[in-house]
Amino acid sequence: MANVLHLEGLSRRFGALTALEDLTFDVPSGQVVGFLGPNGAGKTTTMRAIFGLTDLDAGVVWWNGGVVGQSERRRFGYMPEERGLYPGMLVGEQLTYLGRLHGMSANAAAAAAAAWLERLGIADRAKSKVEALSHGNQQRVQMAAALLHDPELLVLDEPLAGLDPSGIDVIGEVLATQARAGCCVIFSSHQLDQVENLCESVVIIDQGRLVVTGRVDKLATSGPRRLVVRVEGDRSGSWASGIAGVTISEVKGGVVRLVLDDDVDSDSLLALARGAGRITEFVFERRRLSEVFREAVG
Repeated sequence: MANVLHLEGLSRRFGALTALEDLTFDVPSGQVVGFLGPNGAGKTTTMRAIFGLTDLDAGVVWWNGGVVGQSERRRFGYMPEERGLYPGMLVGEQLTYLGRLHGMSANAAAAAAAAWLERLGIADRAKSKVEALSHGNQQRVQMAAALLHDPELLVLDEPLAGLDPSGIDVIGEVLATQARAGCCVIFSSHQLDQVENLCESVVIIDQGRLVVTGRVDKLATSGPRRLVVRVEGDRSGSWASGIAGVTISEVKGGVVRLVLDDDVDSDSLLALARGAGRITEFVFERRRLSEVFREAVG
């Protein structure tokens, strides 16, 4: 049976501030789920609630049909946004210690630590102190700490922050592999282009409430048609101004992005563009995740 994390009706207030308001969504196994929202939307509060690190005013966190308790959380992996490591402790010793806290034997924890450091490309830093590592390598150590006990659920808060492109590739492949193996994977990020590349589904919240959820490919093809046009010598896209049913969403580098109402004839637009000059690009495109995000959170 597939694993499922179910958050039902989560609400949390801090004085006059509403951090979560009746938040409900699922995270199924077998796919990587992006957890998105503007700053202060409630993402970190939600993640902390899964691990019992913040009290809820209402709502329940379920795992495979049962209420999450301490025994379930021992099978989860968590990577907080703030650094959760001991800066003066050696990397390999620290990971072994954390594995022991998850109930692993000393030998099993040491072997898992070595394997994940190798997989994440920092095996040569096992005897370094965490404080001696770059920010990106500290991120990799935190990822290893979340993975070494072979968790059934991975909850990662901004795991891509501070990573170079090769680091993002490594982490992305690890997350995809874990999901294919049956792990539930959810991570937050403000790097929407990376989320679009890595995730099958997304959950978007704003002001503690769910505003959008769905598969990335379905969200990309929903909504009005989007057309990309480049006319040689036209940098402003002036030819597209004032056309009924056509909205210019972006003009950048001579490329004009248009949003079309249902009744707009693309052949007529092609003729208008030809009248402005030689066309070097005329193609319909998928809706980008950044557009979905902006529309969702206003």
